[in-house]
Amino acid sequence: MYVGALECDVLLGDVRSLKQKRSAVRPLLAELRRFEVAAAEAGHQDLYRRALIGVSCVSADAGHVQALLERCERLVAARPELELLSARIRLFGPDDED
Repeated sequence: MYVGALECDVLLGDVRSLKQKRSAVRPLLAELRRFEVAAAEAGHQDLYRRALIGVSCVSADAGHVQALLERCERLVAARPELELLSARIRLFGPDDED
């Protein structure tokens, strides 16, 4: 079993409140979940122009996990209303130590 995690640090465009931030982040999370992954705002909750988006998935094939998370990263990067500042993919497998 392989578990993959993607962390995307994004800068939101013309957002001036936490309410506007939620309305910008919520559709992105919904779109990511269509790939059958878990997605959530995982950080920067108190900052209204930044968001840390966390995505995770599980599969029996490491290549599938990697490809799926790369696809999610491309989706985030393609959103015109935000700027992807950084992205990090981590993969955990049966050979990793606890």
